[in-house]
Amino acid sequence: MEKKLRKLEAAIEAVLFAEGHAVSVGDIAKALETDKETVQHAIQDMQKRWLEEERGVEIVQLEDSYQMRTRREFYPQLIRLELNPQKPRLTDVLLETLSVIAYRQPVTKAEIERIRGVNSDHAVNRLIEFHLVEEVGRAKQPGRPILFGTSREFLRCFGVSSKESLPDISPVKLADFREEAEEEAGGETETPAEHKKDENDGGEVQVGI
Repeated sequence: MEKKLRKLEAAIEAVLFAEGHAVSVGDIAKALETDKETVQHAIQDMQKRWLEEERGVEIVQLEDSYQMRTRREFYPQLIRLELNPQKPRLTDVLLETLSVIAYRQPVTKAEIERIRGVNSDHAVNRLIEFHLVEEVGRAKQPGRPILFGTSREFLRCFGVSSKESLPDISPVKLADFREEAEEEAGGETETPAEHKKDENDGGEVQVGI
C-alpha cells in the first residue's frame, strides 16, 4: 500500500513539474486514471511532508487547482543566479553549424547535414537551447520539414543589427565546412541517412551576454 501511494505521489509531482502552472484536481485525476478524492488526499500529504522536510519547492492550492513552485524564502538565491547567468560556450562544431544556419537561413536540418556531411541533431538542439537558433516555419516539401533561422538573441550576442548585415562569406568558406566536418567524422563523409552522431568537442568560444 505504501509503495502504491508513493508511486501515486511521484506521478502527481511529475505532472505538476511538467506543466509548470496550476493544474486542476480533475485534470490530475484524469492523467493518473484515478478519482479526485484520492488525488486530493495525496497532495495534502505531500504538502505536509514537504514542509516538514524543508524542501526547496512546495505545492500551493489555487482554488480547485494545485501548482508546484519555489518556496519564497529561496527567492534571494534565484535572483542572484539570474543576475549572474551562465554564458553559453560554443564549440567549433556549434559555431560551424551556427554559421551554416546564419548564412543559409531559412534552412532545414537535412540541408544543414548535406553541407556539413554529418548528423547535426545535437548541434542544432544545443543552439536552440542557447536561444541562438529558432524554428521559423515549415518548408514546402514532402513531410513539411522544420525551417531554422537565427534569433534576436543571436543578433544581440554577436553585435549584429539584422540578418542582412551579416558580413559576407565566400562560397569557398561554405565548402570548407564540409571538409572540417569530414575531419570531425574521422575522415569519412556520411550521408544523412547514416545518422552518424555529432561529436561535441574541439575549442570553445564563450558568447557574451
